[in-house]
Amino acid sequence: MLDSTAVSSPPIAPIRRQPALPNGVLGMLIFIVTEIMLFAGMISAFMIVRTTANGPWPPPDQPRLPVEATLINTAALLASGVFLFLSHQAYSRGERDRFRVRLLATAALGAFFVLFQGAEWVQLLHQGLTLTSSTHGAFFYLIVGTHAVHAIAAIWLVVSCYLAFLRHELTMSRFGAAQALWYFVVGMWPILYVRVYL
Repeated sequence: MLDSTAVSSPPIAPIRRQPALPNGVLGMLIFIVTEIMLFAGMISAFMIVRTTANGPWPPPDQPRLPVEATLINTAALLASGVFLFLSHQAYSRGERDRFRVRLLATAALGAFFVLFQGAEWVQLLHQGLTLTSSTHGAFFYLIVGTHAVHAIAAIWLVVSCYLAFLRHELTMSRFGAAQALWYFVVGMWPILYVRVYL
């Protein structure tokens, strides 16, 4: 017979598991996968048009792309990725000053990349390479322009992380999402440089 005065044991609280990835990072990675498909489609279309073109590519009446100058710009973008990696290390170790300086360097090099691309575009437009001048021009501005939009968005995220850090509001989820987008921008560019410029 059960003793009615026995105290029942308290209910066991369910164990909350930590997610493998913060929600912000997971959301950004899903977005990046869709953007990889977007760039893969554009590059595939460009390569098909390029290989099936009648005559030399790019068309002889179109200006040549600034391969050497853009290589310098590519180095600046790759360096920004290195600074972002170093800023993550500083953030993990609680080195506030180093984190701040390295994150600013990341944003500054990213801004340099975008401004350099803008100056390059102005020169090419003056030389006659436009969206409507040839298929070469249309693909160039479409592919490189789409990358530039992503670079601007990534710079904005990095700067917003910097401002949140100054307010003591930066979370690893937010910083991780910004890192994922910036690494995507940095990693995609060498592929575009080889396919479009060379």
